[in-house]
Order: sequence, then structure tokens, then C-alpha cells
Amino acid sequence: MEIKRDTYLDQLKIRKDNGMVKIITGIRRYGKSFLLFVLFKKYLSESGIDNDHIIEIALDGIEKDELRDSKKCYQYIKDAMKDDQKYYLLLDEVQFMPRFEEVLNSLLHIGNIDIYVTGSNSKFLSSDIVTEFRGRGDEIRIYPLSFAEFYAAFGGDYDDAWEEYMIYGGLPHVVQFSMERQKAEYLKNIFTNVYIKDVVERNKLRNVDEIDTLVDILASSIGAPTNPTKISNTYKSERGINYSNKTISNHIDYLVEAFLISKADRYDIKGRKYVGANLKYYFTDVGLRNARLNFRQQEPTHIMENIVYNELLIRGYNVDVGIVEVYAKNDEGKTTRKQFEVDFVVNQGSQRYYIQVAYDMTSEEKQKQEFNSFRNIPDSFKKIVVVNGTKKPWRNEEGFVIMGMKYFLLNADSLEF
Repeated sequence: MEIKRDTYLDQLKIRKDNGMVKIITGIRRYGKSFLLFVLFKKYLSESGIDNDHIIEIALDGIEKDELRDSKKCYQYIKDAMKDDQKYYLLLDEVQFMPRFEEVLNSLLHIGNIDIYVTGSNSKFLSSDIVTEFRGRGDEIRIYPLSFAEFYAAFGGDYDDAWEEYMIYGGLPHVVQFSMERQKAEYLKNIFTNVYIKDVVERNKLRNVDEIDTLVDILASSIGAPTNPTKISNTYKSERGINYSNKTISNHIDYLVEAFLISKADRYDIKGRKYVGANLKYYFTDVGLRNARLNFRQQEPTHIMENIVYNELLIRGYNVDVGIVEVYAKNDEGKTTRKQFEVDFVVNQGSQRYYIQVAYDMTSEEKQKQEFNSFRNIPDSFKKIVVVNGTKKPWRNEEGFVIMGMKYFLLNADSLEF
């Protein structure tokens, strides 16, 4: 089964021959190698590039592990370039090579090579490479399958596909398994034996139990505001373990850098400022989150919220969590403060959207809960409620847009309704 990743392939196409190092980042097993060595290589061949002008190096396997030596790798690439025509370097999992920046910097001085690299650690790649090349590093972040990509590969009924996606997520390999047991075992195994192991080894962690428990806590509380102090207090009260705020904060950063989780800052909409405490954390893939909890905590509202958050990131938006403070007098004439939450404040350039995610909107109480936040926002940017199901989008009398999850996920421009 060939899963199309047209969004990312198009990003590579438009960056071809732009004089920059194309850096494809994302967690391992998300399809970076497939995108580069299969889809993009096929595009190059169909564009008339000879096979001997495409240099492929995969550093995560044993076949060419000697090329993890930076000098040997550089010489190998130089020896492969036999003439003055354009060459295309496809270099996979570059973080396995010490001093890789020096190799790529040296190659940038050669006029007839176009460079594409993949890596699985954001701190190691995004910050280091892009800074190192002073504007000559061009990052393309790859995510697990969006629901639209998953649905196209699934080939069945929408409701069945949606239920499957909410449970097992969008890792490309999972889609190809036919049995639920295979999917569950694969996700649990890869989380522990690949992703957590990578984090532990890369950051030289001694206490594996600490980060294991931290992952479980974050998995249990997706979409809930929290902070290192709260987590530390939970450890002390429930487990009698001293797990310092600083250590927790560092460990969370390691998980973010490994692309396992993302953190959403809280933004005061009226005050137009960020509020430092109580961030929200979301898993890059809900299947991995569910596997971590042995598929026990299947809270549809929070899983939906996580999926919407990921979809917005895939579409290139900046996403925060919004709060709206309202002051009013109570029955006794005293001024009280209420704080309403907006699930997502979504920005891209001059565009902004406010989004609420609701599993069910049938009761008046639930509608009031979702709409009250919008009613207290003092601007005219579009306000959208995404609800579970297949409801087509419509506007109510207040101008709020209500749309079903199916429409939101399967229409790339759904926010423009």
C-alpha cells in the first residue's frame, strides 16, 4: 500500500534547487524516509534526473554505518560526483553523524549539489542547523497521517475510519495492519523500545522510571492545563517521590524535542498577552497516547481536541489556548471575575480564528458553555465550533460557525467557510 503524502511532496518540489539545505524533521517511523527515498526520488526520476546523479545515504542502518564518520561521508559524496551536472543528495537520519553541520556547510560551497536531509530530533536539527546556516536551512516538519491522508488509505466508511483513527492514530505502519492486536502491540512496542529509549539515550537519563511516569501523567491529562509544580505535587502526594520542578520541566522539553508531544501556550485574548502558568500538552499521535495507557482512557472529547490541534499544526497555523476574563457584579453587588476558555486561538499571518471543540452540542447548557466564551471576545475574527459527526457547516444568528468534524478534517480550507 502506497500512502500519498502530497502536502509534503509539494513542499519539497517548490524548494528544489533553491540553494538551501532542505531539513525534513519529525519523529521516527512517520514516513520521512519514504517521502524522501521513494516519493521524492520518483519525482526526480520523472523530472529527468539520472539515477547516478541521486546520492542516497541512510545513516540509521548498518549497511553504510561507516559513513557516520563525517570525513568519510564527505569524501564518499565528493567521489560520487563525477561531472559538473546537478546532483541530489538524500541523507537520512543525519543526527547519527557527529559534526554533520561541517559536512553540510562544506557541501553548500559546491555549486552543483542540492541537499535534502532528515532527522528525528528538533533541538539537534531545527535550532542547530537553521542557526548554523544563517538562513540557508529550510525546515519541513512532517507529521503522522492527517485524517484526510488516513481516510484515503483506509478506503472504507467514514464512521469506521473515524473510530479507527481515534483509537490507533495515524502512524503509517499502523494503517497497513489488519488486526487490532497487531496495531496495539506495534504502538506499545514502538513507544517504549524506540521513542522513550531514544529520549533516554540522547539525554543520558539515569532514572527511566521518572520519565516513564511523566509520560503516563501527560497522556492521562491531554487538554487539561498543568505545570511542573502540579506534576511534582502529584508525585509527592500520591507516590512519595521527590521529582523536582526543574527536572520535570527538562523532561517535558526532551519529549517536545523528540516530537512526542507539543505544548500550547495560554493566551489572554483581552489582555493580549501570554500567561505563563498552566500550559496544555497534546500528543503528536493519539494512537501513541492511547497505547501508553493500554487503550483504557478513551475520552472522546479530549481525543477530538488533540486531533483538531494536530490538524491545525499540519495546516501551518500557530495554535495557542485562549482565556477570556470577564468582570461582573454578583447578586450582592460585589465585582467578581470569571474566566472563560477558548480551546484554540489560531493564527496565520493577519488571519485569526477562535475554535471550540465539542463532542455534543444538543443541550442548551452545552451550547451556552461553548458560545459564552465567544460572546465575551471583543473582536470580529471568525468564531468556530467543531462538533463530532458529519454536520455540514452553518452560521447561527450570532454569526458563529458550527461544523462537523468530517467537514473540518476533509476540507483543507474548512476554516474559510
